[in-house]
Amino acid sequence: MSLNAVRPWRNIYRRTSRQIHVGAVPVGGDAPISVQTMTNTDTSDVAATVAQITACAEAGADIVRVSAPDAAATRALREIVRESPVPIVADIHFHYKRAIEAAEAGAACLRINPGNIGDAARVREVIRAARDHGCSIRIGVNAGSLEKHLLEKYAEPCPEAMIESGLEHIRILQDNDFHEFKISVKASDVFLAAAAYQGLAEATDAPIHLGITEAGGLTSGTIKSAIGLGNLLWMGIGDTLRVSLSADPVEEVKVGYEILKSLGLRHRGVNIISCPSCARQGFDVIRTVEALEERLAHIKTPMSLSIIGCVVNGPGEALMTDVGFTGGGAGSGMVYLAGKQSHKLSNAEMIEHIVEQVERRAAEIEAASQEAAE
Repeated sequence: MSLNAVRPWRNIYRRTSRQIHVGAVPVGGDAPISVQTMTNTDTSDVAATVAQITACAEAGADIVRVSAPDAAATRALREIVRESPVPIVADIHFHYKRAIEAAEAGAACLRINPGNIGDAARVREVIRAARDHGCSIRIGVNAGSLEKHLLEKYAEPCPEAMIESGLEHIRILQDNDFHEFKISVKASDVFLAAAAYQGLAEATDAPIHLGITEAGGLTSGTIKSAIGLGNLLWMGIGDTLRVSLSADPVEEVKVGYEILKSLGLRHRGVNIISCPSCARQGFDVIRTVEALEERLAHIKTPMSLSIIGCVVNGPGEALMTDVGFTGGGAGSGMVYLAGKQSHKLSNAEMIEHIVEQVERRAAEIEAASQEAAE
């Protein structure tokens, strides 16, 4: 029996949305909430862009967005798509020809605002290209680039203006009988973004792409994103997300997964439960956790590891984790396996031994999963 069955307060009831596909990745409906990021390389540099996409995919990215600002970028896109291990979203602003070229190059999705790429005839051309090449579309509304008529109507960026913008763009696609789209209404202000997303979720059944745009650096942006996206996800809103950080795109993926893992919405890799350390610690908790995060980054199997400095909370936390280590005295601590006390271990041997135990447990979980599938 799952924890959710016996602890209903852990449940998140997701908003019902239509399901579309970004390449082979389903978005919306009952599909897992996908994690996205965006490259910051020069797209025309195929090798650099593919290397960054691959690093992001290894960190867990389900989808990666790539800028396509000019013809050189869309020419490079064909090879990038061919070499990418995940579906590619082409980021298009204003120029309708870039969108057509990106669709022809094999992009799985086009990120556009239909109202920004020209007259109705040009919009129809882009939609035709998307349909002909199996592309979905993401409508990307941003508080910093709202249409002039909406700013005149509302005087400033506000939830109502962002929702109206989104619905206007949706109408353009629907009027052309195109329904393979998702939508975002991003803002750098957490309150503005959250209100816009809540209103949008009530106004459409389209899959929703979550993001707090221009969130900031690694620390501040992570906090802002966790608050904004976490609250929306808790309310059941969101089918795919990107954490926008002024940092390495790999960090965006890591933070996105941590947000989803904290809410029980995705499970990937080792979830380390560790104490903040204090004078009671029997070993250097901070450096130990830093080392273990690095050494265990390759593990994709969902599992838990507790690293607690002393016996006050250590045994209790270890009861609920796959592997645990609780600090004791005289330079040693206790190892727990599958929630049970197993054996003593010296602090000097701790990191190597824990890595070995985690890898062994991950292999056991994978073997059991494969056996069940057969």
